[in-house]
Amino acid sequence: MGLPWYRVHTVVLNDLGCLLFVHIMHTALVAGWVSSMALYELVIFYPSDHVLDPMWRQGMFVLPFMTRVAGAHILFSSLCFLAAIWHWVYWDLEIFCDKRTGKPSLDLPKIFEIHLFLSGVACFGFGTFHVIGLYGPGIWVQPVNPVWGVEGFDHFVPRGIASHHIAARTLGILAGLFHLSVRPPQRLYKGLRMGNIETVLSISIVVIFFAAFVVAETMWYGSETTPIKLFGPSRYQWDQGYFQQEIYRRVSAGLAENQSLLEAWSKIPEKLAFYDYIGNDPAKGGLFKMGSMDNGDVIAVGWLGHPIFRDKDERELFVHCMPTFVFETFLVVLVEGDRIVRADTPFKRAESKYSVEPVGVTTEFYYGELNGVSYSDPATVKKYARHRATLKSDGVFRNSSTNWFTFGHASFALLFFFGHIWHGARTLFKDIFDGIDPNLDAQVEFGAFQKLGDPTTRRQVV
Repeated sequence: MGLPWYRVHTVVLNDLGCLLFVHIMHTALVAGWVSSMALYELVIFYPSDHVLDPMWRQGMFVLPFMTRVAGAHILFSSLCFLAAIWHWVYWDLEIFCDKRTGKPSLDLPKIFEIHLFLSGVACFGFGTFHVIGLYGPGIWVQPVNPVWGVEGFDHFVPRGIASHHIAARTLGILAGLFHLSVRPPQRLYKGLRMGNIETVLSISIVVIFFAAFVVAETMWYGSETTPIKLFGPSRYQWDQGYFQQEIYRRVSAGLAENQSLLEAWSKIPEKLAFYDYIGNDPAKGGLFKMGSMDNGDVIAVGWLGHPIFRDKDERELFVHCMPTFVFETFLVVLVEGDRIVRADTPFKRAESKYSVEPVGVTTEFYYGELNGVSYSDPATVKKYARHRATLKSDGVFRNSSTNWFTFGHASFALLFFFGHIWHGARTLFKDIFDGIDPNLDAQVEFGAFQKLGDPTTRRQVV
């Protein structure tokens, strides 16, 4: 079963042209998939309502990352494909030659040095021209100057991205120049198996799984590179009740300025209120539920308003935020400001101590389509309390593209991490993997062992 794999990979062991073909073709495949996926998402994207039906609600995976570069990626993937075919046909490239034999040979340390230097130059170009915006805005709408203080380590500081790229390119260029001018000592060369192509594979995998872990973390917890307008709320924001706290903070600030409840709630943006909806929890749907978030609870068409619940003692009650791993049929809990349970919708009659009927809960809407409307009927109050927690969903929520991105990159990062361990171990302990024993030719007298593995046993080398 391993013969086809071995046959294919032996082609690129000491062949620069075929090695270039493999790398360029991999790049072409990735760029081609991204470009074709972006064009497909552009076809199905419906940009009519960026507030209640943004791209992350429609299941866009690639489009939030790239809005104008799909054509460039298609052109780049096509050029990479043609270059890969050329290098496969004209594989006999005498770029690296062994001085001892005069035959073509891959100088792997020098290849590493060249890659390190060129990656530093590319990082310099990206950080200086595209992030900072040396000749005009790059990835931002205005030029961004790098920051060199502690605030540069904050995920939500855009200037930190520029400073990190400048620092990384400086380190990469200096390291590349150092390795280009200094050859590794023989003991280090042999100890780290620098002449083995599998060593290069093991080291290159490190870059991939490290980057995958970083982007998975920034997507899951949120950062300046994953803005909420493009990717939706993060799981961290939802679990902490960030939007609910922000809404009540703004309302409290308005009331402190002698505004009425209606005036305070009228200044809450519809987009902020929509972020607080449970269907926008990126992990509410669980994994492996196909389709966009719109498929689970359809498209929102408007905001009914904010319902304020009060009991018969005129205490203001709040609908408790439903946890992520709870079914939508879970009871609705109404709590006071200090988290004391005052009312709920129980599962059965025997547990109806805090039910809406005896507690006497009423609701009144502020702002929105039902502005000024109040209800005291228990059935209607229960309905809007349930809607405040779950809206009208049937419970089949979908995952956001944020969750899929994090899950996919974390899975591949773990796969590549174990691949690095596997190939690194195969390289460092190649003699053991090949079954070569340094004592293979030693003969010992049968029964002469005092104990198993005794090194003092008399041996005779053939």
